Formats: sequence, structure tokens, C-alpha cells
Amino acid sequence: MANVHEIRVCGGTGCHNNKSADLIKALKKAIRAAGLTETVKVVETGCFGLCEKGPIVMVCPEETFYSQVAEEDAEELINSHFVKGELFQKRLYKTIKDDIKRRAFSDTEFYKKQTHIALKNGGLIDPENIDEYLAVGGYTALEKVLKEMTPAEVVDVVTKSGLRGRGGGGFSTGQKWKFAMLAQGDKKYVACNADEGDPGAFMDRSILEGDPHAVVEAMAIAAFAIGADEGYVYVRAEYPTAVKHLQKAIDDAMEYGLLGEDILGTGFNFTLSIRLGAGAFVCGEETALLNSIEGLRGEPRPRPPYPANKGVFGCPTILNNVETYANITTIINEGWEKFAALGTEKSKGTKVFAIGGKINNTGLLEIAMGTTLREIIFDICGGIPNGRKFKAAQTGGPSGGCITEKNLDVPIDYDNLVAIGSMMGSGGLIVMDEDNCMVDVARFFMDFIVDESCGKCPTCRIGTKRMLEILEKICEGKGELADIDRLQDIAQTLANGALCALGQSASNPVLSTLAHFKDEYLAHIVDKKCPAGVCKNLTDYVILEDKCKACGLCRKNCPVDAIIGENKVVHVIDQEKCIKCGTCLANCAFDAIIKK
Repeated sequence: MANVHEIRVCGGTGCHNNKSADLIKALKKAIRAAGLTETVKVVETGCFGLCEKGPIVMVCPEETFYSQVAEEDAEELINSHFVKGELFQKRLYKTIKDDIKRRAFSDTEFYKKQTHIALKNGGLIDPENIDEYLAVGGYTALEKVLKEMTPAEVVDVVTKSGLRGRGGGGFSTGQKWKFAMLAQGDKKYVACNADEGDPGAFMDRSILEGDPHAVVEAMAIAAFAIGADEGYVYVRAEYPTAVKHLQKAIDDAMEYGLLGEDILGTGFNFTLSIRLGAGAFVCGEETALLNSIEGLRGEPRPRPPYPANKGVFGCPTILNNVETYANITTIINEGWEKFAALGTEKSKGTKVFAIGGKINNTGLLEIAMGTTLREIIFDICGGIPNGRKFKAAQTGGPSGGCITEKNLDVPIDYDNLVAIGSMMGSGGLIVMDEDNCMVDVARFFMDFIVDESCGKCPTCRIGTKRMLEILEKICEGKGELADIDRLQDIAQTLANGALCALGQSASNPVLSTLAHFKDEYLAHIVDKKCPAGVCKNLTDYVILEDKCKACGLCRKNCPVDAIIGENKVVHVIDQEKCIKCGTCLANCAFDAIIKK
């Protein structure tokens, strides 16, 4: 059909929470009302990445990019763009830096410096329509592997590409596959880690929501490479859209003969099923995940033996995360050389990051390894809101560490991040500004770890709890200098004695904040002050005499009557009664109240 336009609407979890489903209904209604049903089609896609500006709408083929489109905008958008032939200026995306409205999706600062491989189909296709995946080259990599390559050749290509595990460990994917290929056993398995437990991380969820066939196809390729005929995707039950789209992809692949018996007439058999996780962070650790697949308690196993030799039900198993698998079809179709040409010497290809916190453009992005944090934060993501100063970025989630301003220009790859006291992790990236308290940040991550520790080994079970108690004590203004030494001693014990990586790396945020922000710890302990004004027990709200207009708003809104003052008389806060709720600060129209 000539002159057909597609209106692609993001159906990822973020945009869905912003009522993109209602927007889609309204757009379809407006199209019918305008008599355009033959020439305009609405497609619900996966995540576009720029979550801050959702719901996102892109009109194709011209790639006109509309952001923050609401249900009530639908009729006006259709009439303006398709009936009048004019851009819908109200929702045309506007850049942060130069305040210019950009027409093209690819012309925004957020996308210009990105290179999409794992996210190549995000925002492009309907994830529930296998025909759309086939139309963009889906399952050609599987066909090539089954009809033109040997298992050893597949493993060799993946090895030469330099692809390393994107789940956090960074181990060579090709080497892992080779170990499993050479392992002895009549039965082998492939497994996918879609548990994704890091706070703020949603890369794997978005790939499964927007491009589930890429993972299904890659797992079939991996199964052929190692000699497996069965696989499992372990995904947390809190990802209902991802689970729904993945199950639809599996069912459709079975119907099309791309899973099951005698795939593509080659004699290769492979079946795939889903296992739902209950949201335990520890099940992101590979051996705990394998236990959970078997129906056992999600606790780590001692290693060796490694899963490549003894995994699911005691059989050789390879386990990669979603993002790792999402790179495989491109490597097969376009050649390992093209993938290896991206990145740094020891970290090839691209990396997907979920960026959040104190940043203008929150969302999902994919950049070539070797891109600096400065480029990500200030070029791609538009810098820090409200003119605040960058303080630190936390990579690697609870297992990672802080990157400070002095390391903003370090090329990001596996080895460089470790060298500056952090780690890649699965790709969560939390940006912090001057209003963040780094002691409180360490306390937050340790609180998370204490909740998520499986409790199997006493080193982690007891050690993390003791560290949390010390951090809480410091945040409450009851800390002492000896607590710093205690934190470092326990951290060393955890690193040396915990059974799995969760426990071994649990103290990283504490050690990292101590290394870079020891002055904040000392302020809490010695001066009994929180420089960022976050820790309530160490923060006073003070009324500035020269700015107070005695309007009475703060006094009227104080929930505990801690503000003293008559009309037209400068007010004072009774620090004994004040509960540090911040209501007075929020209600003052004259900037007369500060935290100190």
C-alpha cells in the first residue's frame, strides 16, 4: 500500500505507566474519525530509551519524534500531522542544551552518540508480531548457523568477537561456550539470566519487552553450539510484560518451526521454557539461579565445579544474561570483525546502561565501550538538572562503586572501571549531585544487601548486618572514629570469606565512598553534621532573619508547631521540637529557610 505511515508508540513499562495504552486507543480513534485507517497504522513497540520524555511517539518513515504525548493530544496530533500536513509543535521533542525543537528521532543529542546492537529493534518493531521480526532479518542468523556452520565454528566466531558477559562478570562468552561444548554429557542445557536485581537496572527487561525473539534466536544458536536441546529463561515475575512477550515469542517460534523438533529441516531440536523468579537478588548469581530453576532454594553453590561442567540437574550448562544473548545475532550476521572493531582492546562492542538519578535524560542507552562518563552524562543525557553540581556516579549497583569528577574522562570498559574502584555490573548507572549524602548512599546499598542476602554463609549474613548497623549509627550522629576502622575490617572479611560474589562485593559501596568522600564520614562523626542535609538527626532547619517576611506560611504548615513567631515578626524554629520533615522549607516562598 502506497504512502502508508506508521505511528510507533512506546509500550515499554515506563511509558505504559504513563498511560501509553490509553494514548494508543485515542490515536486509533482519531485516525478513524479522520478517515485515515487505510494510510495510517499505529504500532505498539518496545522501549525507545528516552524514558524521561515518555510516552514517546515516532511517525515513520520520516522519523518525526514527539515526546510526552498524552491521551488528550491524540486528535490534535492526527489532524495536524496527517490532515493539515504540519508538525504538531506542542509535542515535538525539544533539546535540553540549545532549546531547539528537533524533528528527526536520530537528530537528538540523546541518540547521536549511541550505537545500537543489543537495542537495535527497540522502538522499531511490534514485539508480539514474529513477522515484523522476520522482516528485519530475524532468524537469518539461526538459519546460517544450522545450514552453513559447525558448532566449533560458531564458538570460534563468538570468541573472536571479544564479547564478554554483560551480566557483570565480564567473562569471555566464547570461552564459556567452548567449555560447555567440550564438556562430557548426553544432556546439556542453555539458560538465560533475566533476573536483573540491581536497583535502577532495567536493560534486560526492556530487551525482552521490545525484542524477545532476539533472545530466543540467540539461545537456539547457543544450544546448537554446545549440543543442547533444552533451555530455560529465568525471569523475575515482577516483569509481567516481559514474560508475556517472551512467551508469545516462544509460542510463535514453535508454530513457525523455529523451535521444537527438526528446526528448519536440519535435524536440530531445541525447546525453550520460562522459569519465574520471586525477585531474590541472590538469584542473579549463576549457581543460585540454577538451584532456583531446579526448584531448590536460591542459594549459591561452591565452585568448582562450574556450570559449564555441572549446571542444571548436574548437566553441562551455559548461562548468559539477556544483553549478552542480544548481541549474538549481529555477530553471526555481520561478522565478528565488525563487532570487535567497536570498543577498547579488552572490552569489545557496546554496553547498555540504564541511567537514573540526578540527570536530565533518564532512560536506556547503548554506547560503544570506551565512551567516557562525561560524554554519557553531559552530552547524551543533558547534564545535571537545576544547575546543580555533579558529585558522583554509582555503577555496578550494590556491588559497584562511585566514580567521581576526576575520573569522568576515563574510557568506560570492564578493566578501567575496576581500576578506579568501581565495576561494570549489569549496567545500572545512578548519577548523584551535591545534594546527595554519600554516607547515606552507602547505607542505602547496604540496607538492600542485608535484605537480599540469602543467609547461607555467616560471613555475609552477619557481616553485612554489622556494617549496616555501623552506617545507621553514623547517620544518626552516634558514630565514632573507630567505626571507620571497623567498616574496613569487616569489608576485608567479606571479600575474603563470603561464598558468592554478592557477599564478596557487598562492601564495595562503603569502601568506595570512604575512599572518595572520607570528609563526609568525618563530618558526620566529628562535627555531627551532614554536609548534604540528608541525615535528619544531623540537619537543622534555620530561618534567615534578613529574608524572612514573617508571612506565617511555615508556622501554619508545621505539623508539630515547632516554629515560633507572631505576624510581622521574624520567625524562629525550635530545634528541640523540630522533626526535620522539611515542610517549612517546601512552603517558604522567599528562600528564607535553609538546611545546615
